[in-house]
Amino acid sequence: MLEGSILQRLQKAHQDSKRQIRYGVYYKNTLVALCHALEDHILDDDSEPLVITAFQQGKWYLEEAERYADIAKCSRQIAIMAAPDSAWLEHPTSQLSNVDLVSIDPKDAVAEEWHLIILSPKYTAMVICQELSEEDYGSLGQPESDLERKFYGLWTFEPDLVRETAQLAINHIQSYNPELAKKLHEYEQQINPTVAKSEELATVVSRVVDYLQTEQTNISVPAGNRHRILDRNLFSNEIQAFLRMAQLLDAADITNPMAATEVVALSETMGQLLDLPAWQIKRLRLAGFLHRIHPLQNAESVLTPVTSTKYKEDAPSCPLTCPLVPGTQVLRTMPRLRAVAQIITHQSEWWNGTGEPAGLGGDEIPLESRILALVADFQSRVSQKFSSGLSKEETFTQALEECTQQQSTRFDPKLIETLTLLVMGFHQGLELPVTSPKLSAGVWLVDSKQGGISEPSVIQSYLK
Repeated sequence: MLEGSILQRLQKAHQDSKRQIRYGVYYKNTLVALCHALEDHILDDDSEPLVITAFQQGKWYLEEAERYADIAKCSRQIAIMAAPDSAWLEHPTSQLSNVDLVSIDPKDAVAEEWHLIILSPKYTAMVICQELSEEDYGSLGQPESDLERKFYGLWTFEPDLVRETAQLAINHIQSYNPELAKKLHEYEQQINPTVAKSEELATVVSRVVDYLQTEQTNISVPAGNRHRILDRNLFSNEIQAFLRMAQLLDAADITNPMAATEVVALSETMGQLLDLPAWQIKRLRLAGFLHRIHPLQNAESVLTPVTSTKYKEDAPSCPLTCPLVPGTQVLRTMPRLRAVAQIITHQSEWWNGTGEPAGLGGDEIPLESRILALVADFQSRVSQKFSSGLSKEETFTQALEECTQQQSTRFDPKLIETLTLLVMGFHQGLELPVTSPKLSAGVWLVDSKQGGISEPSVIQSYLK
């Protein structure tokens, strides 16, 4: 990272903290898709956010200036940093009262960065990256195709991290325009961002995925390895969008903030006890991280069950015939994630056929969905009992007993037997590898060797 850049300052501020910030490498086409998706959400939202951007060079801003005229109509204030271009101050967008341009020195490290920071009371989002240097590109040199330019950094919806980065950006503007920095600080202090509601996150995530998928169809570089690399980079970020959404939903649940990571650990161990193949456990693992985006989780029925015989026959092998379930329908449009979407969609089915959304029963329900439903319920019960003062043996035993009462109605009785073996293992000292997803990894993203947690897990606390 370049010394003095905003990304370097953010990294330095967290180098000794327990909080892990995951960085990744992004191609330009991925960043364009991400930024356009987040910008479009500004156009459709009424929260009038504070927006801070960095375009590297004024010419890149000019390519987006007409778009930013529309964004300005929906924003309280926009600050744009870039190495100046001869015409950028004269553009009509630059003359708007709530748009301020900051002409930074071309030798300034921020002139190598690409930022989009959105701070509003209803949601937060940011992209903050730095272009790789010639040395970083190595012997192959800088790419000929503009779409293949690479950037190092991160994107996130986390309110605290977005606000911290906004403050760093405003501090950088201070050296160029103290009056503007003072005004931006005042605006920033007036905004009290919170974790967005699930509906708001779902809208943003859906838009991000739509843009990324569109960009996948528009890759104009020659076919072959380069095309596959760009495609994988886009697909990786589609999954990251959902994982970030899942993490924020967990963070917003004060009583059960480790739900996803614990459900993953329980699911993975159940899969091993059932001797499932590695590919199936990996699929179950990803579904575990995303399981809380399902709208029926811990909620009353909001869908009309589909009970047609044809659907029941087709559903386990054809997820696209499933009714559109908010929260998973976007996953189902992604061919490589249809199986994961299917697992999440059918986690609310009941063994006796009275569940939703399709009224499947028994072995008609995908096995991974049955596992996910049971361990998610078990984990929730353990979490609820965590502060009641029970011993770990009593906590696990009571949670297991409550799940057992629903065998042959809600849960697969054979899986109850497997869960019983798992609880016996807990009583004998078994520990679970509770990890969080490594968001900057490749297509699968959830490498148990790389993950880490920033706070104690409820179940892991009981196992110690």
